Amino acid sequence: MSTERRPTDTHDRSTRRAFLRHAVTGLGGLTLASLLDANGFFSATAQAPLGMAPPPAPATAKVKSVIYLFMFGGPSQMDLFDYKPALQRADGTSVEHEWRRGQMRVSQALGSRRNFQQHGETGQWCSDALPGLAAHMDKLAVLKSLYTDSFAHGSAVLQMNTGQTLQGHPAMGSWVTHGLGSRNPDLPPFVVMHDPRGGPISGPTNWSSGYMPADLQGTLFRATGDPLLDLSPDVGALNERRITRAIQRRQIEAIRELNAIHESTRSGVSELAARSASYDLAYRLQQTAPDALDLEQEDARTRALYQVDAPPGEHRLSVGAGVFGRQCLIARRLVERGVRFVQIYHGGGHQQQTWDAHNGVEENLSIHCPEIDGPVSGLLTDLEQRGLLDETLVLWGGEFGRQPVSQLNGAGQTRSEGGRDHNPRALTMWMAGGGVRPGSYGETDELGFEAVVNRHHLRDLHATVLHLLGIDHRELTYLHGGLERKLTGVVEAHPIQGVLA
Repeated sequence: MSTERRPTDTHDRSTRRAFLRHAVTGLGGLTLASLLDANGFFSATAQAPLGMAPPPAPATAKVKSVIYLFMFGGPSQMDLFDYKPALQRADGTSVEHEWRRGQMRVSQALGSRRNFQQHGETGQWCSDALPGLAAHMDKLAVLKSLYTDSFAHGSAVLQMNTGQTLQGHPAMGSWVTHGLGSRNPDLPPFVVMHDPRGGPISGPTNWSSGYMPADLQGTLFRATGDPLLDLSPDVGALNERRITRAIQRRQIEAIRELNAIHESTRSGVSELAARSASYDLAYRLQQTAPDALDLEQEDARTRALYQVDAPPGEHRLSVGAGVFGRQCLIARRLVERGVRFVQIYHGGGHQQQTWDAHNGVEENLSIHCPEIDGPVSGLLTDLEQRGLLDETLVLWGGEFGRQPVSQLNGAGQTRSEGGRDHNPRALTMWMAGGGVRPGSYGETDELGFEAVVNRHHLRDLHATVLHLLGIDHRELTYLHGGLERKLTGVVEAHPIQGVLA
């Protein structure tokens, strides 16, 4: 007699268990949750729903939340943090380099026009493009030897966010939420904000939950106006129909019950459960979001610290520091209230509207550095003063680095006015917060073409972020397509020990 389990049996059991798990996500499921828990439904030995491995129990970790400041377009590391004296001496000379994978060309070296100084006890280099951030170098672990796989923005941004260059994989915020759950059921655990000039080139797939349940995807907050559209009910219409908040609550519960009946016959479709949960969350957000997003509650000193009232920048493409300052302040208010993962994209649209400095690196720096310098400096100061920096990981960087040679794209453009092309072989990022050891880590070659000392693929960066949150990247898995999927992929990854306190 065959001992093979019939697929229909597995399917039926998984469907019933998945339905019950989703049923307890709303306010009305608290009693059901307690009954199921008493019967061992949520125990480590209970069978997980089809496609889901039980999240590992987190180890002791200081970090509870992540604020990811994503500089879309790829900042020029040798003009900000990766000081290269040899590049300065080689300025204007001809050098051969890899332009695209396996394609060589000869270009002229382009030294930085920025002035660099060492700062603090760690003696880390920072240019005058970021004078505010320079005062915080002793808080930063600056990783100068990261590398990625793609020269193209779309796939490089995807890989930075999901660990893969192809669409359809969960974002890092979704993985963190899958592993640790929500700290505040009245707010989304994964929040995304992007630049009013536009979002990243590969769009919402960067904060998608991919093949994991849809309720793990990021919630997009708008950059201007009300962060969430249609959050507040039409008071006039509610009064006219005499709909109280209690009646609204009963309507949502009735919708959830109908959806649950519908879902029970459609296994593996997580979007319906996510939609049901979104009704519950939207109802609660009517009470919690106005408080969390109301920056008028902040005093004048704090608003000035983040530069939230700064005017638009002088450059025609600049939006000024006010937009990013408001987003950084909202991020602090969100992690203060238990949001797990907040990602802010700076730079949107194309070319000089982003950090993509093809058409002139100096112009690019003059647009974007003043937009972020004060707000990021204010965020680090504020988190530290409130005792939140020890439990918050701040991550800064783009999708790849830049080349140390001049790229001429305009008629009559001189070498010194030129831009810098993409460079996935040399990426600089920094981390600050709980569990991070401040200081410079890794090196590129003398001109800055490639990471050569303590090289780390970005999968190691992802493993490091999870480690700081108390998660073993090898154990955080999700069964999909017959494979135990991981944020770090199938190639072996290691947390970067040199940046861990």
